Amino acid sequence: MSDEHETHGHHDDHDHGHTHDHDNKHAHDHEDHHTHEHGDHHAHDVGSLGVAVFTVSTSRSLDEDPAGDVIASAFESAGHNITVREIVPDDFDTLQSKVNAVVDRDDVEVVVTTGGTGVTPDDVTVEAVYDLFEKTLPGFGELFRRYSEDEIGTRVVGTRATAGVVQGVPVFCLPGSENAARLGSEEIIVPEAPHLAGLATRPEE
Repeated sequence: MSDEHETHGHHDDHDHGHTHDHDNKHAHDHEDHHTHEHGDHHAHDVGSLGVAVFTVSTSRSLDEDPAGDVIASAFESAGHNITVREIVPDDFDTLQSKVNAVVDRDDVEVVVTTGGTGVTPDDVTVEAVYDLFEKTLPGFGELFRRYSEDEIGTRVVGTRATAGVVQGVPVFCLPGSENAARLGSEEIIVPEAPHLAGLATRPEE
């Protein structure tokens, strides 16, 4: 039985003063730690991001790319710049080389792909990009699927949205539908990308 449970038994009166002091100290330490973390949370945010957007499709063009349009619009509305915008075929090697190339550019701090995250044989985006990840960001996929459940219900199990860091650049992989692209970019990526991009390039202390 833990100490916490024991204080609810016959030791209550005897330990009350000591427990009270301990709780106060713990609360104070926790508050100080929380305040410190909260104050520094956005200290390394990138003010204006350069963003690469890849639409993974063999049938779309930039003139007919609603998913890419909403991603670009979400970033631009927040004051960021779209520095790369391309249609990339559903091909493992091509997509992997495209992502690998743009993360080396000085004008790209974030990469977003849309399309190719499903379960059909030609959905290879996750596999192609995952091989490049130095760090994974599992919370992105978890949060995206939680948000998506309200719209598509249990079909969310077939959504493999994912994210990670490649050479200090956060890379997000979204499904190809316009609704999914809007949800992922507006609700999650754009609010968090400046913070993640800043942390990913933060020098070691």
